[in-house]
Amino acid sequence: MHKTYFNWSTGKDSALALYYLLKNRHYKVERLITTINGSNNRVSMHGLPLSLLEKQVTSIKIPAHQIKLPEQVSIQDYNCIMQAEVKKLNNCGFTHAAFGDIFLEDLRAYREQQLAKEHVEAIFPLWNKNTKQLIQDFFDLGFKAVIVSADANYFSEDFVGKTLTQSLIDSLPKTVDPCGENGEFHTFCYDGPIFSNPIAFKIGKKTYREYAKPNTSSETSGFWFCDLIPK
Repeated sequence: MHKTYFNWSTGKDSALALYYLLKNRHYKVERLITTINGSNNRVSMHGLPLSLLEKQVTSIKIPAHQIKLPEQVSIQDYNCIMQAEVKKLNNCGFTHAAFGDIFLEDLRAYREQQLAKEHVEAIFPLWNKNTKQLIQDFFDLGFKAVIVSADANYFSEDFVGKTLTQSLIDSLPKTVDPCGENGEFHTFCYDGPIFSNPIAFKIGKKTYREYAKPNTSSETSGFWFCDLIPK
């Protein structure tokens, strides 16, 4: 079995990919890795409090490690930080790294190229699977999730904080992928077959934030976030 670490984002795609990977006899998942915004101790892009991440990994019962990143980090600095972390993992015997990506070819190529520098192989349990079928599998297996962030180009404030359901997926705009694979929305997975117990939380404040678009000097993109409070 290949000693493997899983890049854990806290959301539905990560949960489903980890579920399938744990059933694959060729890989042994021994670490969950999550990138954290070091200035506010929240999961990158999802905005999830560190305390809820810790409750997740405790319920999953796999050792975890957080990589802290600056709030504003260049791609060069990001690559340096991540390469140093991958080197440490490789020195600890990890030969494979798993991701929940589904069909973004450029992202897969980037991950593979960066990991190859440290002789680590990237694996993608959900790769090229139909996203409509994947979200159906997610529900059929008993997973549960709540929407924690969403692109303001597609959604308004009332969308974040909703529980992910089949009816909600069916009501998405036609331009939005059913799994939000293009970054349209992100989720927090709080229950399912990989958890020893569900994660209790309540809905907190909703906020709107804007971020500079990559490779532009003035353009921004807006996102709605819903804070989750541990219970």
